[in-house]
Amino acid sequence: MKKRKKTDAANSDGTMSLSGHLKELRNRIAVVVVLLLVAFTACLSFAPRFITFLTDMGKAYDYVFVYIAPQELLLVYLNTALVGALVVCFPVVAYEVYAFCSPGLTKRERTFFIGSLLAGTVFFVVGVLFARFISLPFVLRFLIQFTGEVDVAASISIQQYIGFLLTIFVVFGLVFELPVVSVLLTGLGLIRADWLRKGRKIMIVVIFILAAIITPPDVVSQVMVALPMILLYELSIGLSSLVGRRRTEAREEDAEA
Repeated sequence: MKKRKKTDAANSDGTMSLSGHLKELRNRIAVVVVLLLVAFTACLSFAPRFITFLTDMGKAYDYVFVYIAPQELLLVYLNTALVGALVVCFPVVAYEVYAFCSPGLTKRERTFFIGSLLAGTVFFVVGVLFARFISLPFVLRFLIQFTGEVDVAASISIQQYIGFLLTIFVVFGLVFELPVVSVLLTGLGLIRADWLRKGRKIMIVVIFILAAIITPPDVVSQVMVALPMILLYELSIGLSSLVGRRRTEAREEDAEA
């Protein structure tokens, strides 16, 4: 393990003591909490604009929104601001995690760690954009079509609507993390690319089942959701194979050294 800079909490050999580690962890958590509070306050002022942006998506399909409890709209503002604060603070949280772990990592591991964080952020954003421009239009259009069959007005609770959209965004963001998770698990030696190849047929069935659950029951929507997930799985296999080869080469080089 690499040595941290010598401080009052360091041992005689320059390594940090347990109390030093705990103190550093406390300080880094305090930085994150303070920044989260500041970001939450700032995002609260922008919450009405973001809520208007989300409701405009529904109004395009003739949704009408109401709140049915005195505190409902306030809770929507608070929940939206909290989600926004978590998104804004993510780079700082990632940096604090990296800064705390980096002294105990090799140069190769630090590069791998940073690459995984950056790739994870990119794939999450792509997943959210996919939900916004491809999945949600189909879902919202399909759900509002039921009102044409009965004489019932579609007055939607704003809290339920915003919660539904935020859940969809998070789900798709996490689904698009599959390649990054595969790379991490391969780098840790927990999975291998050939295992993913052998499980391809089963995973395709599972993907279509998941697509059927999270989309309206029409073939077009299911295929539009399942196809990117299958492509992500194939990408995971390729990346896992690449990382597996590099991991094997690195172990061979270390053995020779």
